[in-house]
Formats: sequence, structure tokens, C-alpha cells
Amino acid sequence: MPKGTGKQLAQNKKAYHDYFIEETFESGIVLQGTEIKSIRAGKVNLKDSFAKIERGEVYLHNMHISPYEQGNRYNHDPLRTRKLLLHKKQISKLIGDTKETGYTIVPLKIYLKNGFAKVLIGLGRGKKQYDKREDLKKKEAKRDIERAFRDRQKM
Repeated sequence: MPKGTGKQLAQNKKAYHDYFIEETFESGIVLQGTEIKSIRAGKVNLKDSFAKIERGEVYLHNMHISPYEQGNRYNHDPLRTRKLLLHKKQISKLIGDTKETGYTIVPLKIYLKNGFAKVLIGLGRGKKQYDKREDLKKKEAKRDIERAFRDRQKM
């Protein structure tokens, strides 16, 4: 399967709005106990999450996984820091790229691939306000063109 394909469970749409995504990496994620059951149920949120490199390893912060309903005392902390599983070469590339100013590691989506939970992370450069406005104008113009074309097809 190609990178980023599988049963998509959550997507971080805000990341594409706030960052220019230049490169993506597929990574595994270290989970505890009932977290995978909550993820399979789709109770995961990537909205304010970010990845950070600490001691030569990549960690995902602020990803919210809701506690499993039947998990009772075996449930986990919903906002705990989770380790991402990447190759050493990929981590060293991320370290080199994030040393440059303006680059950050952003989780883009979480999905299931061959029964394993995967996170697609992207190397992003922050957008300025005028870049965001420009993107909105392009999106609106494209929507208007499609609407006009669709109306023309009806006649």
C-alpha cells in the first residue's frame, strides 16, 4: 500500500490551512492498552497536536484519544505524549530540517493500515496571513467556476 492510504480515522484540515506541507512521512505510533480500540472507533482528534524531537526520538503531543467506554480502570490519559516510530535516517532528516527557522512537524492524518495505526506527519513551513487569504481566494474562484460549469450542464 502506498504511504497515506488505508481506513482514514482523523484528519488535521487546519494543518493544510496553516502550513505549506513540503514533505510527508508515515510513522507508527506506540499505544497503551485500550487506545487502539478507541482509535478504531474513530474517537481521536488531531486538531491542536504537534510533533517534537526529544533525545533523538519523535514524540506526538496533544493528540486526544478518548477513553474507551468499556475500559474501566485500564483506560489511559487522553492527552498523554506518544512516541512515533520512524527510521533513524528519517529522524535525522527531520532534525536537520527543523533546525531551519519556520519549519515544524505537524500530524496530518491518522489511519489504519494492515491492522496497525499509522500517523502521516508532514514537514511544514508556516503560512503568513496573506498566504492564507490567497489560498481562500483560489478555492473560492475554483468553486465558482465549478458552479458555473455545473449550471451550464443543466441547460
